[in-house]
Amino acid sequence: MSAKLKKLSDLSKRGPHRVLEGDLGYTGLPGKVYAPADGKDIPGVAFGHDWMKSVEDYHATLRHLASWGIAVAAPDTETGFKTDHSGFAADLETSLQIVAGVRLGNGNISVSPDKLGIVGHGMGGGVAVLAAVDNPKVKAVASIYPANVAPSAVEAARNLFVPGMVIGPGKDGDTLFDPGNPAKLAYNWAGDVVYRAPKKGDQQSFSEDGVIKRILGVGKSDRGLQETVRGLLVGYLLHELAGEKKYASYADPEAEGSGVESFTGEKLANAAGLTRDDAGFSLF
Repeated sequence: MSAKLKKLSDLSKRGPHRVLEGDLGYTGLPGKVYAPADGKDIPGVAFGHDWMKSVEDYHATLRHLASWGIAVAAPDTETGFKTDHSGFAADLETSLQIVAGVRLGNGNISVSPDKLGIVGHGMGGGVAVLAAVDNPKVKAVASIYPANVAPSAVEAARNLFVPGMVIGPGKDGDTLFDPGNPAKLAYNWAGDVVYRAPKKGDQQSFSEDGVIKRILGVGKSDRGLQETVRGLLVGYLLHELAGEKKYASYADPEAEGSGVESFTGEKLANAAGLTRDDAGFSLF
């Protein structure tokens, strides 16, 4: 019997900290910073948005992370039609340096350089992998419905040895318009990885730009999915970055929760579209 993702419903709700917002632009990089109102040596992450999205499309999610004591720096770059994925990876790296190197608030908030991670959605989920490879600052990565990027994040994952969480579609997901293979990314991950599949979740449902989506007819914003993913993020990051053992189940590949399935082994390989033939061949 698989372990349970404990307190997922609690972690999906706003945390105990008052949240401060700041402008990343004063450092020369457009974007925003979200942080708890106080805290010493707290975890910090850089956040990468999806293609044709902006930081504003993730406002509630980033505030949610900060309410649980996690500082977030989110660059608002590469928001146009034509994007430079390597350039965006560099911006995430810069954001990580900023959130770890600058005193936040009135100087009463500090981020530990030993508790840093990268989170991203869609395009940002793929770029998060690129930014984390061979980056000793990064202690964990969370990739939410990662899309294909260039260079390939699926290939780069073979050289990514830090712990990772990949959130992707399950058996009930509509992957027709999802430009990526989250399961294959997880399957290739060199380090410890968990693959979570929230019920009826897909890439189009996570960002918060619901009105725009309805106008363009490209899916809808799903509040229930957003809350579930936020809970998964908080539990995973507090365990991997802050070392909070009470959330150890969030790093357990087989742990499941209400409305959340987990894929491992052959199940993950099948979701990735791999077969026994992909492992090699025999002359006999």
